[in-house]
Amino acid sequence: MELCVALDLPTKEENLELIHKIKEHNVWLKVGLRTYIRDGEEFLKAIKQINPDFKIFLDLKLYDIPNTMADAAESIMGLGVDMFNVHASAGKRAMKTVMERLEKYEKRPIVLAVTALTSFSEDEFQEVYENSIASKADQFAKAASESGLDGVVCSAFESESIKNITSESFMTLTPGIRPFGEDAGDQKRVADVAYAKSAKVDFIVVGRPIYQAENPSEVVAKILEQI
Repeated sequence: MELCVALDLPTKEENLELIHKIKEHNVWLKVGLRTYIRDGEEFLKAIKQINPDFKIFLDLKLYDIPNTMADAAESIMGLGVDMFNVHASAGKRAMKTVMERLEKYEKRPIVLAVTALTSFSEDEFQEVYENSIASKADQFAKAASESGLDGVVCSAFESESIKNITSESFMTLTPGIRPFGEDAGDQKRVADVAYAKSAKVDFIVVGRPIYQAENPSEVVAKILEQI
């Protein structure tokens, strides 16, 4: 299991300050939609300047028609990131088109598909997808696996089932991890590190418990000990 630190702070300067504080740790850094729209490719370069060993997860959740998604994925290849994601809701044809487009590259990032956002409650999810989270997450994961993707974004509660219907090597990345029982905030389906480990999660994403701490480096070290 690997730790991915969410860079969700309000400004570029605050995110860079956090990165400097944790630069000695071997972790992934998640660059989300707000951060990337605001700070762009230059921010990705700044991360590597602080520590070239940092791995970057570009969390943009691509969702469009198949060719546009593939065009975007190919553009991402030029950014030097190590992982990005698409929405499984876009369908198998879109996911396959993305992976086919990336075949020509000798080395490509890890590609994940988003199943059910961890902000969804069961009722909210039913309104949109007319199915349970667990059932639909399994369905999306199977489609992603059959489309050639490397894994999915899901909650820790779906991880083990997804691996059972795909394979042990099919990756799961879980947001909404609260390592020390912190408040769930805007997430509905949260878990701690111990549960994520038992569910065979490959990547855990932690944000607030790290960047709201007085000593973020100390919190990262404690999480890495648990991992």
